[in-house]
Amino acid sequence: MNRRDFISGGVVGLVVGGVAGWFGRGARGQKMAEAPKKADAGATKAAAPAVVTKKVQQLRMVTSWPKNFPGLGTAANRLADRINKASDGRFEIKVFAGGELVHPLKCNDAVQQGNADMYHSADYYYQGKHKAYNFFTAVPGGFTATEIDAWIFHGGGQALWDEVGAQFGVKHLPGSNTGMQMGGWFKKPITSIDDFKGLKMRIPGLGGAVIKALGGTSVTLAGSEILPNLQSGNIDATEWVGPWNDLAFGFYKVVQNAMYPGIHEPGSMLSVGISKKFWDGLPPADQAMFTACSLAENDYGYAEFVANNTAALETLESKHNVKYIPFPRDVFKAMGEAARDVVADQAKSDPLTKKVYESYAKFRKNVSTWSRYSDAIYYNYRDLVKY
Repeated sequence: MNRRDFISGGVVGLVVGGVAGWFGRGARGQKMAEAPKKADAGATKAAAPAVVTKKVQQLRMVTSWPKNFPGLGTAANRLADRINKASDGRFEIKVFAGGELVHPLKCNDAVQQGNADMYHSADYYYQGKHKAYNFFTAVPGGFTATEIDAWIFHGGGQALWDEVGAQFGVKHLPGSNTGMQMGGWFKKPITSIDDFKGLKMRIPGLGGAVIKALGGTSVTLAGSEILPNLQSGNIDATEWVGPWNDLAFGFYKVVQNAMYPGIHEPGSMLSVGISKKFWDGLPPADQAMFTACSLAENDYGYAEFVANNTAALETLESKHNVKYIPFPRDVFKAMGEAARDVVADQAKSDPLTKKVYESYAKFRKNVSTWSRYSDAIYYNYRDLVKY
């Protein structure tokens, strides 16, 4: 017997024979130990492991956010990582910050034109494509984070979102929520409704239309462009998100007055936009995986904003001397009335936007009743007890 025969046959025989020895004694055990010698070659062939090659599909995700920006850029990174891991590496998503591959406000175009496979953004940036897109991020005086989830998942919102996105070859899913946003940073505090006249403010979406209705001028800027424009005097005020993100951008270096609450974005849903061609080609199991990962990030991201805003608020007030000033009640009411009319005007744009608006308005009326009996009154009553 040569060396190769000994390794391929003898070792297998010894191992199997040793195991057999545990189960048989005497002559019977000896026969069990000897039996494998006749099948050495066959046993060797059967033991050869199969080689499985995993096909990896690389995808490009563009975003509207600065690289690794807290809560926004990090949500996009986490989403990509969730999908990569859930697919056991079959998908490999590379995330591009705003401006790395496309302009931060051109993500929808990039997916529509095939320059990216998916995006993480806010769909009200694309109201120029369709007015209905506003309703799937935030509506002034509209849904909070939990309420927009309720509409999307249980009020027909997702089907309408799909109908809008299909016109541009995009499948949409929720991808996080900033929660309640602040009213903005103002070089001069707002004390009356007349203070909006002539005001030049960075504020996108329908919130910008409200500022116009109040006599101001709205400007849409990507996040990275805001501070330079505040410093140069090109804008007098800006909204962004809330204490956590505002602290990261350093608005306090230029402006010390932060107004609240924000009527323009009471619960801003971020969007995952996926190439519909790619989406339609996925098997149902992978579609379910992408959906589950997006919904997980939707919940996780919102919780992250809630957790981090408190600490950032304290830092801005105590370390950077920022003054958080509530809007006077009569000013907020006037803003709300302007918002009501601006949102209603959207229904005149086209039949699909009217359809979306009517769904939104009906659900808002119904869910507001429960919110008044639940969250709203609880927050007020909870403060009766001091800790």
